[in-house]
Amino acid sequence: MKEDKKVRGALFSYMQWPILLSVLVICANIAVQLVSRQAGIVMFAFTAIYLICAGTAFFFSRKRALAELVAFASVYNENQKQLLASMELPYGIADTDGRLLWVNRAMEAILKNEKAARRSLPVLFKEITPESLADMEHGLEAHVSYGEARYKVSVKRVDLHLGNEETRTGVEKELMALFGADGQASQAGESGQLLAVYFYDETELFNYMKAITDQKMVAGLIYLDNYDEALESVEEVRRSLLVALIDRKINKYITALNGIVKKMEKDKYFFAIKQKYMPRLEEERFNLLEEVKTVNIGNEMAVTLSIGIGMNGETYVQCYEYARTAIDMALGRGGDQAVVKNGERIQYFGGKSQQLEKTTRVKARVKAHALRELLETKDRLLIMGHKIGDIDSFGSAIGMYRIAAALNKKASIVINDVTSSVRPMKERFDESSDYPDDLFLTGKEAAEIVDANTALVVVDVNRPSYTEEPELLKLVKTIVVIDHHRQSSEIIQNATLSYVEPYASSACELVAEILQYVADSIRIKSPEADAMYAGIVIDTNNFTNQAGVRTFEAAAFLRRNGADVTRVRKLFRDKMEDYKARAEAVRQAEVYKGAFAISVCPSEGVESPTVVGAQAANELLDIIGIKASIVMTPYSGKIYLSARSIDEINVQVMMEKLGGGGHRTIAGAQLADMTVEEAKEKIKGIIDAMEEKGEI
Repeated sequence: MKEDKKVRGALFSYMQWPILLSVLVICANIAVQLVSRQAGIVMFAFTAIYLICAGTAFFFSRKRALAELVAFASVYNENQKQLLASMELPYGIADTDGRLLWVNRAMEAILKNEKAARRSLPVLFKEITPESLADMEHGLEAHVSYGEARYKVSVKRVDLHLGNEETRTGVEKELMALFGADGQASQAGESGQLLAVYFYDETELFNYMKAITDQKMVAGLIYLDNYDEALESVEEVRRSLLVALIDRKINKYITALNGIVKKMEKDKYFFAIKQKYMPRLEEERFNLLEEVKTVNIGNEMAVTLSIGIGMNGETYVQCYEYARTAIDMALGRGGDQAVVKNGERIQYFGGKSQQLEKTTRVKARVKAHALRELLETKDRLLIMGHKIGDIDSFGSAIGMYRIAAALNKKASIVINDVTSSVRPMKERFDESSDYPDDLFLTGKEAAEIVDANTALVVVDVNRPSYTEEPELLKLVKTIVVIDHHRQSSEIIQNATLSYVEPYASSACELVAEILQYVADSIRIKSPEADAMYAGIVIDTNNFTNQAGVRTFEAAAFLRRNGADVTRVRKLFRDKMEDYKARAEAVRQAEVYKGAFAISVCPSEGVESPTVVGAQAANELLDIIGIKASIVMTPYSGKIYLSARSIDEINVQVMMEKLGGGGHRTIAGAQLADMTVEEAKEKIKGIIDAMEEKGEI
């Protein structure tokens, strides 16, 4: 608008020059008359002639000049339009909703036909959304693909000033017809906005970048999960044949990808492939996991393996470190799966089979001795479980307290909120004079006593955000993690000692084993034995879920140390409100696809609704045909999910897709900012997606 006024002002001033000069000449004539009358008469004659010429020029030449200017503007406008149309850079004009109003020939060639050219940008390119167009201030850039080509689309806002009806040119009227059709400009003194759209061809650049990326090295590690157990299940004379067949399967698989593979140990392999083969492996979901299970020469136990892959590291060394991290996560999650670490992004494939229980306790003994050496250097021990603690979290914490007491160390258990399932057991310790007053502390109280000689033991959880007091993880330097849940991408990074065994039924089972090796002749009191025994009973659902040989051995050890089955049963009888809520959850369960029971547990009038929801999920598995159960419990502004299965479904993978985790047959998650119906639809969508991908 300012530029328009400036141009009009310059033209007006130029056309007024004859009049201004005439005034100047008249003034000069008067001055001459005052000096000399004769000279004034002569000057007057010249002044009259000048006024006649100036008047003629102003009144007659002005119209001709304006006509010439209009003709020039018209030609210039047409030339400008031709230049825009023939410009090699694809260019177009769109309204504020992204609908293309006009495109030049270069963009028309890209969009192929007039129909496509009249469509809107959000329809043509999914990367450009109506929201992004509405929210942009001055412009936006998006990298899009159209057909086989790739483009950078630059969109900029352009202010459009159309002037008044009388002064509007033909081109402006055309634009007004287009622009005004959408009702976005007023009828007088119109102004509005259009979008200028530019296309920059990035196809060649993208192809070069893809070629470079495809040539990057991907480092991988393959570990056989049950090498020793599989060999023991076959005759000695045939063991070398079994090993040879496994080697052949692995070598054939990697060689088909033009990669190299090197056997580092009897059950460990290193391989390297180009990154261009990764989409193929992910699409096939690493079918080596299933192929190796077909190796059978009479071995009773199928061989399983784990794969860890690192990619997109800055150096080859970093790719290898990524692979090391990935294989550790694969083993920590139970094996029989592939984990891909792509920079900070982690993906999981497989993990359908149950991890085999280790028959040897060597690892438990080694971890117990390491724990003892660690605690002997500290003066105080803090023990912490997970939020909304259950009896397994409480019982394993009590077991760790007994270990600290046996080593003459001051120990406290961090509990913020006591659930109804834990309260009966906790009251036994509160009422007993055998335990100190500061046995139980809140998170804030624990944070105040932390010093350099404090150690922290985290039990029954390995995700920082799920711990009872996450701030303690930042305050304490020496951290020990003991857990039976499979690891996810969110783990406690700075743990000095980690003992995570997904095969175990409960954290209480692991602590009971450590108790037997950490020191000689540790005396366990009956309340402590009851708490740990209860943790095993609850987590195994009365020894029907995830219970192995070592589970019963741990239970027998606790029974010998004073655990009373009847007393535990009495402590964990249900309240009438809890029983009714659980029964209601079972009653209104919806069976999805004939195998998935999905229900909602009411939380009104229930002290610990999340615990009741988990119990309802367990009960739904007793129904014929149900392979997995998911119970939603609305509580404290969130929806808590409890997922259970018997053997066929890996509910951990399902819950991970919702931001949760857990164990293969026992898992959970928390959902915020959504209704129960939305959560149910989300669960169904994940079941459908997993079924399509073959994960179910």
